[in-house]
Amino acid sequence: MLFIIILVLTIICGYFFPWWFAVVIAFSMAFMLGKKPGVTFLIGFAALFTAWTIMALLKSIPNHNALATRVAHLFQLPNWVILLIVTAFIGGLVGGMSALSGILLRKAFTK
Repeated sequence: MLFIIILVLTIICGYFFPWWFAVVIAFSMAFMLGKKPGVTFLIGFAALFTAWTIMALLKSIPNHNALATRVAHLFQLPNWVILLIVTAFIGGLVGGMSALSGILLRKAFTK
């Protein structure tokens, strides 16, 4: 349930707010709905990894990956798919850490 909420809210808000708003979403949803810290980290990681992959593909596919290919070559990566994976991994780490922060803050207040 937490995965779906973070995923959908991040994709929707990704078109209207800056990239860091995903941190607010993962933090607040984990604060309200998180159960265990380890599981919540993985859920936040997976949700933002998936959301950033979807959003990057929605932006990149209409222009036949021209900009993504050029940026990949700029960073000396073999193709744009590696750039997509690196970008999604960074987003996943951001989501996982913010979700972990949310659940740990709730645990700090409940004890």
